[in-house]
Amino acid sequence: MIRGVTFRVGLRWAMGLVVAAYLAGLVLEGGASTPIVGIWFSLLTDWVPVAVCWLAVWRVGFGHREVLLAAAALTVYGVGDTYYTPFTSSWPPPFPSLGDVAYLLFYPLMLAALVVAVRHNARRLAWSVWLDCAVGSLGAAAVLAVVLRPVMDSATAGPHSWATIVSVAYPMSDMVLVAAVVGMVAVRGVRAGDHLVLLIMGLLVFAAADVVYALQELTDAYAVGSPLDGAWTIGVVLIAVYVDFAADRDGSTAWETHPETRVTSLLLSAMATAAGLGVLLVSSRMPLSALAVTLAGVTLLAAAVRSQLAFRRLAQMADLRRLTAATDELTGLANRRALYAEGAALVEPGRRRHALLMLDLDKFKEVNDSLGHRAGDQLLVQVGARLREHLPHGAVLARLGGDEFAVLLDDAGYDEATDVAAKLRSAVGEPFALEHIALHTSVSVGVALFPDDGPDLSTLLRKADIAMYQAKTSLQGQHVYCDADDANDTTRLQTVEELHTALGAGQLVVHYQPKVDLDTGEVHAVEALVRWEHPARGLLYPDAFLYLVEESGLMPTLTRVVLAQALDQVKLWQAQGQQLVVAVNLSASSLVDSDLPRLVASMLAARGVSPHALQLEITEEFLMDDHDRARAILTRLRSSGVQISVDDYGTGYSSLSYLRDLPIDELKLDRSFILPMLDDARAVALVASTIAMVHSLGLRMVAEGVETGAAYAELARLGCDQAQGYYMSRPVPAAELDHWLRSWRALDKLTGRLDVAGAVMDRR
Repeated sequence: MIRGVTFRVGLRWAMGLVVAAYLAGLVLEGGASTPIVGIWFSLLTDWVPVAVCWLAVWRVGFGHREVLLAAAALTVYGVGDTYYTPFTSSWPPPFPSLGDVAYLLFYPLMLAALVVAVRHNARRLAWSVWLDCAVGSLGAAAVLAVVLRPVMDSATAGPHSWATIVSVAYPMSDMVLVAAVVGMVAVRGVRAGDHLVLLIMGLLVFAAADVVYALQELTDAYAVGSPLDGAWTIGVVLIAVYVDFAADRDGSTAWETHPETRVTSLLLSAMATAAGLGVLLVSSRMPLSALAVTLAGVTLLAAAVRSQLAFRRLAQMADLRRLTAATDELTGLANRRALYAEGAALVEPGRRRHALLMLDLDKFKEVNDSLGHRAGDQLLVQVGARLREHLPHGAVLARLGGDEFAVLLDDAGYDEATDVAAKLRSAVGEPFALEHIALHTSVSVGVALFPDDGPDLSTLLRKADIAMYQAKTSLQGQHVYCDADDANDTTRLQTVEELHTALGAGQLVVHYQPKVDLDTGEVHAVEALVRWEHPARGLLYPDAFLYLVEESGLMPTLTRVVLAQALDQVKLWQAQGQQLVVAVNLSASSLVDSDLPRLVASMLAARGVSPHALQLEITEEFLMDDHDRARAILTRLRSSGVQISVDDYGTGYSSLSYLRDLPIDELKLDRSFILPMLDDARAVALVASTIAMVHSLGLRMVAEGVETGAAYAELARLGCDQAQGYYMSRPVPAAELDHWLRSWRALDKLTGRLDVAGAVMDRR
């Protein structure tokens, strides 16, 4: 192994020294070719790069077709050069000849290597990228056709013969080669430090040397041993160096698409469109070849198709925005935003009376825990439909989130509101057909009256929520807000006091839920979720206490506690050889703290944990409430290396502007989008278009609430990046997660990616 590496390094140095000596000889001779430079060094500059390429083939085997084809291309080029070498002193050589056959074989072999390379990520590309590729290729070919017109005219001026065919083949091959390179850049994209730049530069230098040579031949200006000969050598060496690097990588990873691909493809498409238009404008003032005009016309036609596709994509995104802006995706009811819009028009000073009802399902968490979130969502859908059936005319029904609903009654006072509340409770009390069982549930209703209890909808929502909590804790089922509710809310005060104790006594613990890469089946990230080990009430989930944490101003303290536990666990995992990224949820109140980036940085530094191992999940509410503050704080966090994820995407006030403007890495599609996919083609189309949009912006897409193998497989088919949900694992303590990870990785080797989750669930 050491001997092979030494030989490879020595061959690289030999190639560099030979090329340097050859180029220096061309400059010093000033166009007067000598046998040492014109023959021996010229041949060495052909065959030493060929040796580098075949050594690369030997390292990776003949199965790496990209490397094999590129090596074959440089080999036939070297054969052509070797054939013509004896004629360097008696130029020009016979034409056409076997040397031309070898030269011309270089082009199809090199093009085949490019096709093989691009094919690795072709399946993941949208049609828009392929159209950008076509526009860029056609535009480049049109411009080159204008440049090469004198060569083409000269080649076709005489009678048709093999010489004519070969003469035309050279410029046509160069046009195809340049078009392919431009198209490859549009498909693949490049960035600093990318070895692909070597291949692009090598092919472009090679093609440019061909073009200059062809133009010089028209005026007999070419001379053997001129600096132009060095251009071909530089192109060959760059290609050889790329092949050597490509052999060290697997083809699929070597061509992994970068986020810059979309920007690059759009820029090339725009430049090619301008070039095609320029060719057509020039053709109106002076005669150009039919080939150039045709290529320019097809370029503009492809650009028009690309523009039409872009407009359709914008229309789809606009439809998506309208669909999610005012409608709850799960139930089809109005969402919080729609309720505010409707309430703003009704609840105004001086208007007639109104009543606001806040409804919350009792023991809904137990339904989720015992039957799963899919059953819980089905229950919410049926509850929403039943509430709508029993509402009076003119009432507004909205789902606020989770298991909370709100009803805004027009022209209703105390009596009307309590009557409606009783009817709705009775309707919800009827059994629901759920997962082949008859499920009984109940709902607690809080009532606030306008204008007695508040002058605006926000105040009414707060008062109705207090009344609803009173109805739930008193087990009365419904309650109308009164002033005494605020003063007598002893349960809340007691819970808040217990939270103060819990934060200092280590009762808040963190459970972890894995996020599975759908492409590979591997687990590289987990989400940290807080739980309360209450000494009397047992393990409490966030919905039982987070709202009190927020109301009592304890969220910054809770954030520090959760971050500390999560980062301590990351450090422990790293010591065990596990590189896991941990995602921590941050509330809007935590994110308004301008000192948060400094706090996060100090906590990471104190533990020696890389910022890349931490991901912060934020809500759309924070992004929309204070856009400028969001940009400032997120920019500081993101610049430190911390990843940013937007949680529950699609349930809030979704806006495409923040996806464009704010420094985020990932979107988490809310579970309400995932469950309907199995039965609704529109839901599948909505998820697919969202994934495509997110990928076009260079972001990752994570699906939440994956509860079935069918949903897992469908998301993988649609190209979603990661998934998390009860199908793979519910949130568990770190020790249990370690056991799950070992089982997952072991079963992944035996069952395959789409079956391993089910196998793990069966074993549990």
